[in-house]
Amino acid sequence: MPELPEVETVRAGLELLLGQGVVIRELVLQRGDLRAPIPRELPQTLRGATITGIRRRAKYLLFDTTQGILLSHLGMTGTWRLAPPGDERSHDHCYLHLADGRRLAFRDPRRFGLLDLVQPGSEASHPRLKDLGPEPLDETGFTVDHLLASCRGRRQALKPVIMDQQVVVGVGNIYAQEALFRAGIRPTRAAGRMKRAEAIVLVGHIRTVLAEAIAAGGSTISDFRQAGGDGGYFQHHFQVYDRAGQPCAVCGTCLTGAVVGGRGTTWCRRCQR
Repeated sequence: MPELPEVETVRAGLELLLGQGVVIRELVLQRGDLRAPIPRELPQTLRGATITGIRRRAKYLLFDTTQGILLSHLGMTGTWRLAPPGDERSHDHCYLHLADGRRLAFRDPRRFGLLDLVQPGSEASHPRLKDLGPEPLDETGFTVDHLLASCRGRRQALKPVIMDQQVVVGVGNIYAQEALFRAGIRPTRAAGRMKRAEAIVLVGHIRTVLAEAIAAGGSTISDFRQAGGDGGYFQHHFQVYDRAGQPCAVCGTCLTGAVVGGRGTTWCRRCQR
């Protein structure tokens, strides 16, 4: 599933492709079989709306318009692309016909994605947004004190805690493993046992790993594509993710793999304590 760097890469790409002040001439729903029903009023509400900006919140894309917000989640295989006439593909769920003649398409073969409408003024109370934690790159929201408070007294393994979207958003399986490796902390460590000095290091590495992944255009494991169609490149810098049984890039120890919090996880028994 695309994580924060992949979604941020798509957001930036769409912003660059669309430019400023683009008007939605018509929104056409091709099929409605995503994980949640697409609101029936979406085409009518956004007809004639001007896109004033594209934001990211957690793993969601928010198309700000003069008539409401188009909320999108990429799920496992969702993509947005410019689709000129003749570029119709199976599993295209939605077409945004723009007033300048271009067409934007949302495609999701595995159908875990989402298209929803957020009415003006209701973003803070929207059920998919209201319980989200702080952004990891926000130094005033995601702090060492916040992380320690979220971990205090918890026997749960640390890795699923930092993947909890109510604790901090956007840190998925890939980047949780990479940040924990750099911080020298085992993903199986009980969250409540983390010391302040370790939390300081971990918060810093979460930010660094995410920033490096954004700069590399995200990670393409199988399906992820940027808005322009290119893949990401951060997968070439993985130190532990999906490398169980291979030597540690730092010490040469055979990396350990196990399921932690329901997700495949890799770590180094020597480098991570």
